[in-house]
Amino acid sequence: MAFSSICSRSYPFYPWARNKVQRNEVTILLGSGFSVCRIPFVSCSQKLGEQSLGISKAVEKKPLKKEGKNEHHLWKKRDSAGSGQKALNLVRIVSQLPNEKEAVYGALDKWTAWETEFPLIAAAKALRILRKRSQWLRVIQVAKWMLSKGQGATMGTYDTLLLAFDMDNRVDEAESLWNMVLHTQTRSISKRLFSRMISLYDHHDMQDKIIEVFADMEELCVRPDENTVKKVARAFQKVGQEDKQKLVLRTYLSKWKYIHFNGERVRVKRYASDED
Repeated sequence: MAFSSICSRSYPFYPWARNKVQRNEVTILLGSGFSVCRIPFVSCSQKLGEQSLGISKAVEKKPLKKEGKNEHHLWKKRDSAGSGQKALNLVRIVSQLPNEKEAVYGALDKWTAWETEFPLIAAAKALRILRKRSQWLRVIQVAKWMLSKGQGATMGTYDTLLLAFDMDNRVDEAESLWNMVLHTQTRSISKRLFSRMISLYDHHDMQDKIIEVFADMEELCVRPDENTVKKVARAFQKVGQEDKQKLVLRTYLSKWKYIHFNGERVRVKRYASDED
C-alpha cells in the first residue's frame, strides 16, 4: 500500500468499478484490488506542449513596434512659429522709443527676457521690416544690439547695417565695421558685401576708397558684378587714370550686352570703352 498516496481514488474489486476506469486513465495493480490513478496520457501533454509552442512562435513572429525617441534640445532649436508676430511686436516697441541707447537696449532686453533662446529669426524679420520702412536709425540700433549679444553675425546683417550707415550718413562707423569684417572674415566676404561698400563710397564721392576696396577684391579673387565695375571705372576716370579705367572695363565687362529694341531684348556687341 505504499503507492496509495499517489492515487486520487481507490476502487474495490467490483464489476462496476471497471466502468469507472476511462481511456485517459492508467490502472495500477496493488495487491487484492485495483488502485486507479487519474493520470492523463502522454499524448495529451504532447498536444498541449505543441499548442503552447505554436502560440509562442506566433508571439515571436508578431512584429514589435519600436517607439521613436523624443528628444528635446531647447538650446539647439530654431523655432520659427510665431516669429512674424514677434517681429512686428519688436518693430512696434522700438518705434515708440526715444533715440537713447539705454532706453532702446533696455526695451530689447525685456523683449527677450522670457525666451528660452535668443529669438534670432524674429529679430532678423524685424530688421527686414525696418529696412523696408527706411527706419535706418532703428535698423542700426537693433543690429548693434544683436551683435552685442553675439547673435546675427552674418553677411546679411553686415550688409543691412552698412546700408543703414550709408543712408544715415555714418561713413566713419561704416568704415570701422568694414575693417573689422575685412580682418576677421577675410576669405568669406561675399561679392555682395564688397559691392555694398563700393556703393557707399560712391554715394559719398570717395574715389580713393573705392579703388582700395576694388584692390582688396582683386587680391581675394572676387569678381565684381557689372554695376560695381562701372563704379570702379568711373572712380579711375575721376582720379585721372584713364588707362586703368579701360583696363577694368576690358577685363571685367562681358563682350556682349543686352538692349531693348522694338520691344525685344537684343544682344549686341559691347565696346571696351562703353560705360553705359
